[in-house]
Amino acid sequence: MSRDRRTPTRRRDEEPDSPGKPDTQKEPVLLTAPRDGTPEPIADRVELERAVERFAQGTGPVAVDAERASGYRYTHRAYLVQLRRAGAGTVLIDPLPFGQLPELDEVISPAEWILHAASQDLPCLTELGLRPTHLFDTELAARLCGFERVGLAALTESLLGYTLEKHHSAADWSTRPLPSSWLTYAALDVELLLQLRDTLAEELAKQGKTDWAAQEFAALVASAGDPPRVRADPWRRTSGIHRVRGARALARVRALWTARDEIAQRRDASPGRVLADAAIIAAAEADPRDERTLLALAGFGGRSVRRLAPTWLSALSDARALGEKDLPTTPPSEGPPPPHRWAERDPVAAARLARCRELVTGLAGAHQLPPENLITPDSVRRLAWSPPEDLGEESVAAVLAGYGARPWQVALVTPGLTNALKIP
Repeated sequence: MSRDRRTPTRRRDEEPDSPGKPDTQKEPVLLTAPRDGTPEPIADRVELERAVERFAQGTGPVAVDAERASGYRYTHRAYLVQLRRAGAGTVLIDPLPFGQLPELDEVISPAEWILHAASQDLPCLTELGLRPTHLFDTELAARLCGFERVGLAALTESLLGYTLEKHHSAADWSTRPLPSSWLTYAALDVELLLQLRDTLAEELAKQGKTDWAAQEFAALVASAGDPPRVRADPWRRTSGIHRVRGARALARVRALWTARDEIAQRRDASPGRVLADAAIIAAAEADPRDERTLLALAGFGGRSVRRLAPTWLSALSDARALGEKDLPTTPPSEGPPPPHRWAERDPVAAARLARCRELVTGLAGAHQLPPENLITPDSVRRLAWSPPEDLGEESVAAVLAGYGARPWQVALVTPGLTNALKIP
């Protein structure tokens, strides 16, 4: 869950009031503890069954959040699940002892889930067997309402008058036992979601965007169980690879990346903690042939990296031994080229793209939402690069729908985009 990093104005422990417009003359209140205290994480079956019963007896939506160990672990699994519901209070669940949580899913899946930045948490919740049937995403709702700052702390401060603790957003949540201050942070993540949902729902209704939000939330639910997209040649996303010249040097990047990935997966460690991208690029450019030369490169000074020197040298040797036919080649293009190349490759398409972008930016401003939430930039690029032969609104609408645009988006942008595509 994203929180804005901002120093609070003052500290004062108070119980949140009912939802509503805050008094902007008052300083925001920093919440340092949940109103009902910080619960201990549930880690045994008996306590889990009691929590499930409490949530079965609760009413209304369920606030849901999950904490991962991004930057520390190879996987993106949940290491803590936070839930809150009226009549049930807040529970923290350590999922590690349980595997999946079907009994909890049976109770909460019929209810509306409230999440902040749902796309971040739904994959790891799905791994636990937790799948919503409908949800409300407070971050996405705030974007549709046109708020500039949509982090959880920013929204609770501006809409509810409360600031949240923000110290542990990048913590290693695989740590056991979890420190009490981390648990308090985690419990506060769901403390105000129920109130925030109601306030944002009112704003959506005021702006006439309730149906837009419903379509966006339904799309999130529909894709919640989709497997993660597997990228072709993921090693090509190594930071700094644009500096590497030549197929042989790229082969070295590939070999080092692959060796690192195998180690990271085996250790369940973030690849960057095994070997930094910058080190891979440095070795790919220098092509060291002995340990002394390798360890002199930036990024190879750490003890754990030095211990793996034979592995890195072996990967570089393998890349050196490849025949020409086994070297990396430029992958086939999926979709249009990068926009900065359009002018030289197809000036007419570049002009179309400029007109389409101008249209989207204007419409987004008129409807008070970010352009990327009105229609994805990728959809606009694909449409401008390869418009349908029949430049009628029906054809353009069908293309956009095929790219995944929701009906409300198609209805808003199709007339203007159709005209933008037609202009010579």
